Amino acid sequence: MEGGSLHILMLPWLAFGHLLPFLELSKSLARKGHRISFLTTTRNVARLPTIPPPLTASINFIEITLPQIEHLPENATATIDLPSDDLRPYLRKAFDTLDQKLSDLIQNKEISSLDIIVFDYAAHWVPQIAAKFGVPCAFFAVFKASSLSFFGPPSALLGGAGARTKEEDFTMLPAWIPFPSTAVYRPFESRELFKPGCIPDASGVSETYRFGISIQGSQIVLIRSCKELEPEWLQLLGQLYEKPIIPVGLLPPSIEQGWHAALDWLDKQEQGSTVYVAFGSEVKLNSAQVQEIAIGLELSELPFVWALRAGSVPAGLVESIQDRGHGLVCMDWVPQLRILAHASIGGFLTHGGWNSIVEGLAFGRAMVVLPMIFEQGLNARNLVEKGFAVEVPRKEDGSFTGDGIAKSLRLAMFEDEGEELRTKAKQCTNVFGNEELNDFYVSESIEHIRRICSSRFGGLEHSTK
Repeated sequence: MEGGSLHILMLPWLAFGHLLPFLELSKSLARKGHRISFLTTTRNVARLPTIPPPLTASINFIEITLPQIEHLPENATATIDLPSDDLRPYLRKAFDTLDQKLSDLIQNKEISSLDIIVFDYAAHWVPQIAAKFGVPCAFFAVFKASSLSFFGPPSALLGGAGARTKEEDFTMLPAWIPFPSTAVYRPFESRELFKPGCIPDASGVSETYRFGISIQGSQIVLIRSCKELEPEWLQLLGQLYEKPIIPVGLLPPSIEQGWHAALDWLDKQEQGSTVYVAFGSEVKLNSAQVQEIAIGLELSELPFVWALRAGSVPAGLVESIQDRGHGLVCMDWVPQLRILAHASIGGFLTHGGWNSIVEGLAFGRAMVVLPMIFEQGLNARNLVEKGFAVEVPRKEDGSFTGDGIAKSLRLAMFEDEGEELRTKAKQCTNVFGNEELNDFYVSESIEHIRRICSSRFGGLEHSTK
């Protein structure tokens, strides 16, 4: 075990906000000489970034197919393929069939010499399979420690001590957070938590149950964070989970290769003048929201590049924006990291997902956050609290206006009131974009993984050999 190469199985949830951090961690581990088996669907593998040639021999994709589930669209193998959030439970139901697939792969030695399974929250069945074959498992949380702490210990997630049963419970700090914080849900956000998904749904298993069992059943928790960013939250999370919380760093992704028309357009803009707008692969904006964002971008009078997914775009909107000349709307794939790295980009209007935050602050961009789903509201408030972002104002029903977007963008980008925010955003590159620091955390996490493997199973000679 000591000093030897590990064989690590990676099992992410079927969303690119999870697949990509799992892949970045896989690449970081492979660079340290470890062997990775990465389990996901054939279609997802084809859509992931290309593995750098020096690492291809160390990262093996185990490609599987999902069964056809009633109501699940054909060829839907990730949340980005779902036309509606209402279909998520059916994707989870299909994903849950992988429990037998994983068990068979290990039983039949198709995955052999396995040292540890690193799994995502949705795969709540992994600890039971890992125990069956005498393999340790680590829950990899792709979320901030502050957001995870807000939801509390496994007992609260599983409906026991500390469980919150009312919408208003999520609009205030829970008793287990001992220090001040503004990172709580707005009433319109807390209502979303009680929609299908957080309660048992078509998959038969709620999201909170998946988290609770995954935390409870793992030997350690790996987390995409670092002590330089949120030391008090990492310490608190260890107390809540009652097990080691191991930061693996922020895993800033590598810049993609390839040309895109947006890069030529950006070359013509002034340095730091332009806003990049993107709401990730999970958020499905409706037509009214798209319209208000478009109004806000026009009112801001700032040049912008908008990565806009098709399907919710009012007729004539793109043509209207292009005709005015100071904005570019991209309806196809865009190289997000290359755009964010471009010298003309000064700000980033985003939903506040953790992936996007890491990418924006890795390049020191002024952040304007407009949270939409999941833990994004908590992330937004935490960023504002730290002085790293401004949040777009919302009405009581959660709606927002183009005027609110415009004012937030102008404040973040060039008004005197936003000077401190811009300074802090640039300083964030020292942590978010620090390759040496992130490499240190990966090395530290490997040592923790070794100790778990050695102490629990007496070295590498365990039952999957």
